[in-house]
Amino acid sequence: MRAALAILALIAGPALAQAPAGVTLAQVRARGMLECSASLGTPGFGTYDKTGVFQGMDADGCRAIAAAVLGEPKVRFSPLSSPQRLTALQTGQVDVVLQTLTWTQSREAANGLAFAGVNFYDGQSFLVRKASGVKTGRDLAGASICTTQGSTSELNLADWSRSTGANIRPVVFERNVDGFAAYDSGRCDAYSTDASQLAGNRTVLQNPDDHVVLPDRFSKEPLGPAVRKGDEQWLDIVKWVGFALITAEELGVTRANVDEMLKSPNPQVQRLLGGSGDAGKMMGLDNRWAYNAIKAVGNYGEMYDRHFGPIGLPRGPNALWTNGGLMYAPPIR
Repeated sequence: MRAALAILALIAGPALAQAPAGVTLAQVRARGMLECSASLGTPGFGTYDKTGVFQGMDADGCRAIAAAVLGEPKVRFSPLSSPQRLTALQTGQVDVVLQTLTWTQSREAANGLAFAGVNFYDGQSFLVRKASGVKTGRDLAGASICTTQGSTSELNLADWSRSTGANIRPVVFERNVDGFAAYDSGRCDAYSTDASQLAGNRTVLQNPDDHVVLPDRFSKEPLGPAVRKGDEQWLDIVKWVGFALITAEELGVTRANVDEMLKSPNPQVQRLLGGSGDAGKMMGLDNRWAYNAIKAVGNYGEMYDRHFGPIGLPRGPNALWTNGGLMYAPPIR
């Protein structure tokens, strides 16, 4: 019996001491607030509701990180343009950027940034007026197309124009909200950015039913949170908060039942919610880090349904891997 217990002890390992706080974690705790650059004016990702509360997939992603670190979702959101958001992260103005930010090689290799996974799989397309008769992107040859300055959308549009031979006329704006307003007023024949943003912004145009998102998808846009390189602990925290929300959906843990699930006999649920193991201590957090994040915003599926359900955007590649999608979380163990 003693031999068996000794073997079990070796397998389980000794209880871990909490890892010391790195630079970013210490700063966030001392401030008592997470500084986050999140999408602004983009339905589904980040908009202010009628009560003045900032809502959206990216906004809730920030709240989940804050809850995991601080025990409650205390976040200060910075309304930054596409060019400003990376500079703000590099200079320490914000702790994380979660702002429909595409994970690209140049952003990670040349800007001192590290991406902490993907929270939304997307692709670029076009928004056009139904009355134009445009059916595919190739019908836009010679058209004026609005897009956002300093974004991957601007680069993708230029690449698409060259590769297809379509002599389009780009009209760029610093903020996507200004670009959509210009398109709505008739300054552009089309608007081009990620299909999810097009679908969301279509719903707030003057006459939404007069517009359609084309079926074209001419880029890969894996969107996710970015942090500064050099603080591996903070990268781990942001990365694993995202994985925890996906894992919660896989295991059926929701915002409503998370307290009841603390009693679950499922060892995966216990490790997720801090009932066993030291997943939190490894990162310098309380072992209830994931519990706090789920309690604050719900699991990944709940966030998706809450923010993209009203604009009728199907999950597609953002479904769990068990349902034919790409959302897959490594195990917490």
